[in-house]
Amino acid sequence: MSEKIYSLLLLVLYFSTGQSFSQEKEINPPYNIKTVTFVQNNQNVIPIFRLNDGFQFQFDDLYGDEANYFYTLTHCDYDWKPSQLSKAEYIDGFDDQRIQSHINSFNTLQLYTHYNVSLPNKFTRFRVSGNYVLKILNNDKEVVFSRKFILWEDLVSVPMQVKRARNVNEIEYKQNLDFSIRSQNIQFQSPLQNVKVLLMKNGQFQDAITNVKPMYTIGNDLIYKYDTETQFWAGNEFLFFDNKDIRGANNSISRVDAKEIYNSHLFTNNARANVPYTFFPDVNGNFVVRNLNAEDNTVEADYSWVFFSLSAPAYFGKDDIYITGMFNNYALTPEYKMDYNKEKGIYEKALMVKQGFVNYQYTIANKNGKIDNQNAIDGNFYQTENNYFAIVYYRENGQRYDRIIGKGIASSVDIIN
Repeated sequence: MSEKIYSLLLLVLYFSTGQSFSQEKEINPPYNIKTVTFVQNNQNVIPIFRLNDGFQFQFDDLYGDEANYFYTLTHCDYDWKPSQLSKAEYIDGFDDQRIQSHINSFNTLQLYTHYNVSLPNKFTRFRVSGNYVLKILNNDKEVVFSRKFILWEDLVSVPMQVKRARNVNEIEYKQNLDFSIRSQNIQFQSPLQNVKVLLMKNGQFQDAITNVKPMYTIGNDLIYKYDTETQFWAGNEFLFFDNKDIRGANNSISRVDAKEIYNSHLFTNNARANVPYTFFPDVNGNFVVRNLNAEDNTVEADYSWVFFSLSAPAYFGKDDIYITGMFNNYALTPEYKMDYNKEKGIYEKALMVKQGFVNYQYTIANKNGKIDNQNAIDGNFYQTENNYFAIVYYRENGQRYDRIIGKGIASSVDIIN
């Protein structure tokens, strides 16, 4: 068989597998699905895991009817388009498995079923690193929602340093990343084309920086020392509320009442963009499910209506304002968009949230979902404590997928000029 005919047959086979070249995007869950999170060592985490390390994927269904859900996995390239690999090449075993671990809530006003799938498991094990999309399907094999996660291999070191912006006009508002990629295991082939990085602030995919090439190389080391290409708006510390004692008011909750379920009314937040920066510890958007009187928080923590209010009159009539955090995957959906109360002159929204400690922020976005970080409600301050991630992708000449060969982490606590 000639090489030309063989290549044509491979191409036909590839298209016959039903793979799509369209970019995979996260599908936000419907109203009844809440508290979707990746868990490792009993903590909610940003979904970046070392290949073959164990983790869990958990969520609640407020219908509480023990419905059947299934999961599938899609391996993607750097740009989140499905890779050329067949399922057997990136999974050892099978996906499309029913989630067998589920349990109904106990002693809560809001009934829900808690689902938990551990990965890898006896049915599904990962063969390669890379970008993955986890899809949750219902009994009719329709996609209910999906989440991105990353598996990486420890083959390179990625020393990173957070620095202040070099542009005088932005030095007070932005944070810049200096980093390099070093390896004694890999001799990089055409690094300007074959090595790619993904830069994220606090693990947020929505405003990640991509397609930054090395500024220069020193031997086998790749150096990134840009002035603007690797800059992020610094933002401000996250706001928080804590209703682990769901029946009591505290310094973040002004009052509590109960109807069908508990209602937690937060104190009104004021826009902080024109207020001097004040440090107070946060968990960079994360949340901790907790019921003060529970033994098993996953099923004994209750849900409550949390009433948010924001005084930001200068933003009325401009772009939409959303309440975001890891508790809702920073989703810019109508469920989390605030409404303007003309009589009170404030923005308001009530969200159903699982009790515990929750970081949140107010996000400005236009109708197309483009986030306006420059004009953030709470401003941008270079002193803000943020965690940054650099994910390193590498595709050798002739390789058919983007392998993730390392990651770097840096905190702006150590920011330098």
